[in-house]
Amino acid sequence: MVDTPFPSLDSWVAFFSQARLPVLRHTVIELEKLRANAEFVNGRVLSSVILQDPLMTLRVLAYIESRRRKSQNADITTIERALMMIGIEPFFRDFRDLPQVENSLKAHPKALLGLLKVMARARHAARWAREWALVRHDLDVDEITVATLLYDVAEIVMWCFAPTLALQVRDMQVKDRTLRSTTAQQIVYNIALPNLQLELARIWHLPELLTTLMDRKNADNPRVRNVTLAVDLARHSANGWNDAALPDDYAAIEDLLHISHENLMQRLGLDSSSPDTPANGPQNS
Repeated sequence: MVDTPFPSLDSWVAFFSQARLPVLRHTVIELEKLRANAEFVNGRVLSSVILQDPLMTLRVLAYIESRRRKSQNADITTIERALMMIGIEPFFRDFRDLPQVENSLKAHPKALLGLLKVMARARHAARWAREWALVRHDLDVDEITVATLLYDVAEIVMWCFAPTLALQVRDMQVKDRTLRSTTAQQIVYNIALPNLQLELARIWHLPELLTTLMDRKNADNPRVRNVTLAVDLARHSANGWNDAALPDDYAAIEDLLHISHENLMQRLGLDSSSPDTPANGPQNS
């Protein structure tokens, strides 16, 4: 565990390049159930479990990239394609005895809760991004899903390995809602997490396409906007459906999808006459 921030981006990157990523206990349990009936498991079933856990998703992509042949030109950008390359039996052989988040953060229950909230937020964002990609007839919906799920992976690994510092960042923003995330991160971590994110993508050899989809500098690309708008909606709605940033999110999503405000509210399960009230139950529970 990191209790004192490293002095530079390079030192953070050096630390994470050696870190063994944990996964959710729920993921381990579900994989063990599938392992018991491995002969009946296919890539779609297995990927559905993996894609519930950003950390497991990251492990699989890093694994396949570390073993790619020099002659292999095409990047593997989705979990199903990664599993096709690995094979079901080799996957179960090589992904055993995975470290669990709940064990590593046993002494930090508040940080564990913070981590679980961020991971739930990532799943909500990925679900919305996938739905919108279908509406847009995107070239590869699964790529959009994975890029969105991993968008906040730098924040996720901070909760895993620097829980005390992550709580400090969270508390600063709770006390001052006007404080920008990158400002709080710079104060506590000595770095801004978007910069760490790009470096982590490099050391874990994430496909360039996924890195591009997660980079707001490419916001003129509709696929990138698909990802970032889903991330923004998940982040802002996690504060409650009356968050002041949501109207701008709605307008941008409507523009991306070329749909009416009423249509968007219906898709989100919200009452268009009272947008802060979910019509079909809370969406971010």
